[in-house]
Amino acid sequence: MTAHDDKRWFRVHRRAEEPRLRLVCFPHAGGTAQLFHNWPALLPRDVEVLAVRYPGRQDRLAEACVEDMATLADAIEDALLPWLERPLALFGHSMGSCVAYEVALRLEARGIVPRHLLVSARAAPHRAGHTALHLADDEALVARVRQLGDVYSEAYDIPELRELLLPALRADYRLIEGYRPGHPAPVKAPITAYVGRDDHSCVLDRVLAWSELAAPGSFELRSFPGDHFYLVPHEAEVVTDIAGHLAPAT
Repeated sequence: MTAHDDKRWFRVHRRAEEPRLRLVCFPHAGGTAQLFHNWPALLPRDVEVLAVRYPGRQDRLAEACVEDMATLADAIEDALLPWLERPLALFGHSMGSCVAYEVALRLEARGIVPRHLLVSARAAPHRAGHTALHLADDEALVARVRQLGDVYSEAYDIPELRELLLPALRADYRLIEGYRPGHPAPVKAPITAYVGRDDHSCVLDRVLAWSELAAPGSFELRSFPGDHFYLVPHEAEVVTDIAGHLAPAT
């Protein structure tokens, strides 16, 4: 798989000719760049949004899904190479949190430290529970999505869409359930973790374990009302909080 065509990998929302910073946004399992459609209008004009477009869905439906974390993170890092002349921040939701973390590690190995790593609705990589939903039947997989509160899950009620969406959902679960780093490396970037207060899939002490991957004094936890997809009904508040973390240093 080649990744140099950034038009395949990112939906780019540009509001400034010379952005001060780029925010790279990573969707959840089964998710798409559509999750971040409204974010550019809610962020300062000098912040450019690059919403990651995973293979196997929407305009990339004909491409094979990626089922291995290292392969996906390597490809996204490669796709980011043309964008490195501006500072980057990374935001990931659920599975996307771990993908963002792995991309941050790769960028830091190049000497490029992201301005901020923002992780949402996900336990730290070394504290995540072990599940095997990618081996479950279709009904169990869809039931799990609905249990989490995914606002887009009604698409699985339409047979034609269900047939198109399930392969990507199953591949993403295979990827994240196969990702079990026992001793993940810390990042130099500060980390902010976001969580929904009613998200029963995220045990709080496992989310707080992201602090073990941040430099001393560079971790923060932010919580909002809601379930695993708290960031949809509280989109404006969440993005405003993110914008505060991306404000120019004074």
